[in-house]
Amino acid sequence: MPEPSSRTVLTDIDIPFGSLVLFFVKAALAAIPATFIVALILAFIGWIFRLLFGFGHMGGMMT
Repeated sequence: MPEPSSRTVLTDIDIPFGSLVLFFVKAALAAIPATFIVALILAFIGWIFRLLFGFGHMGGMMT
């Protein structure tokens, strides 16, 4: 028979300011290549949709 789950309430986290700043700088720097990777994935998906469904093609003459 499974034991009942116990609840934990977190009331305070003590993180030094310098460590917190360093964490956010690292996170910001890691977001830059991640943005390029996500953009490439979305561009590839868009290319597949244009290939399959013809999105983005100009049909006929432009007036």
